[in-house]
Amino acid sequence: MPRLFPVRATLICIFSFAGLSAFGAEESIDEANRLLRVTGTGELFESTTREQAQEIIRTYSLIVSSSADRSLPRRVRDAIAECYSRNYAWENFAEGIARILADHLSEKELRLLIGIYQNRGLPPMEIETFRQTVRKGDAIAAASAEYIYDNSTGCVDQDARLIKRFLAEPQPEV
Repeated sequence: MPRLFPVRATLICIFSFAGLSAFGAEESIDEANRLLRVTGTGELFESTTREQAQEIIRTYSLIVSSSADRSLPRRVRDAIAECYSRNYAWENFAEGIARILADHLSEKELRLLIGIYQNRGLPPMEIETFRQTVRKGDAIAAASAEYIYDNSTGCVDQDARLIKRFLAEPQPEV
């Protein structure tokens, strides 16, 4: 399983309105953080992490059940879930993602997106700016995914150790 499991679904959805055209001042970080707050990116990221961790645990459980005719115990499932929760916590990535947005979005683009997410609508004279911004979303998602991949340790190795250790334990007699 790739280390960036929550990245693709979360960032493509969230940053589909993002763009790449730097204005780089410290105010841009504030605006980028504001955009992340109004879009609920942190909450969506955390939710996606939990959902995908549960899917991974379900998959491990099915594999163990079908190949070893054993049920993955709660302690192993909890340890696996905790690893994903810790390693893919939004606070581990929020600053870097804000920096990516600030480095790549113009002040105008950031404010336009904030306004849209705050239900202020899209002024007709900004339609072209919005179109240009939307076209840049894939580049933001790619930069964000790379950042998360480069700045996460992953859990697959730990998962494998936990499961192997469990399978090596003697089975209680029935």
